[in-house]
Amino acid sequence: MTGYRSIRETEKAVRAKLGGTPVKYEQMAAVSNIYRAASAVRQHFENSVLRGAELTWTSFVVLYVVWIWGEMETRYVAEEAGISKGTLTGVARTLAGRGLLERRGHPGDGRLALLRLTGEGERLMEKVFPLFNAEEAFVADGLTDEECRTLADLLRKIVVQTEEKGEERRLELLDGAEPAPRRSGRRAKEPLGEGLERR
Repeated sequence: MTGYRSIRETEKAVRAKLGGTPVKYEQMAAVSNIYRAASAVRQHFENSVLRGAELTWTSFVVLYVVWIWGEMETRYVAEEAGISKGTLTGVARTLAGRGLLERRGHPGDGRLALLRLTGEGERLMEKVFPLFNAEEAFVADGLTDEECRTLADLLRKIVVQTEEKGEERRLELLDGAEPAPRRSGRRAKEPLGEGLERR
């Protein structure tokens, strides 16, 4: 079987594969479904309301953060958007090129930079956000208002657990060591023999 598998097919395959392995299925299902739900929602938004505005999910989130909080240091924008500073640099450059975002030096510290929306960026967010919210209502249409509140509260608990206790847990898992730098997934280059050069 190839191609997309439904959530029910995936859950059945996982149970079949893990069979006798001692696994906390309820917690695994919760975390797995957070990921699947986030991916499904992101894909839906990028292929609908954000497509019309020529925005990716990440570029929308960056605009949203600066729209809500006003002018901010780039490091805080990246943190709030949940992306790396390097990713923010590229996204901010693209948005600035479209006239939606403005970058300027920090008046008190030349090493820092600030981001703010332009008038055009403000107008775009005022136009796009109601459409975005309509799609939020669409994807949550199978839930009652009470279920939406419960889901939001439960997800908030997961966020708080990770934010407040995640660092301690990572240090425990890594035996106190700092995490290794992230890799792109590419294999490391193999050393060449003596006297050889890579072309």
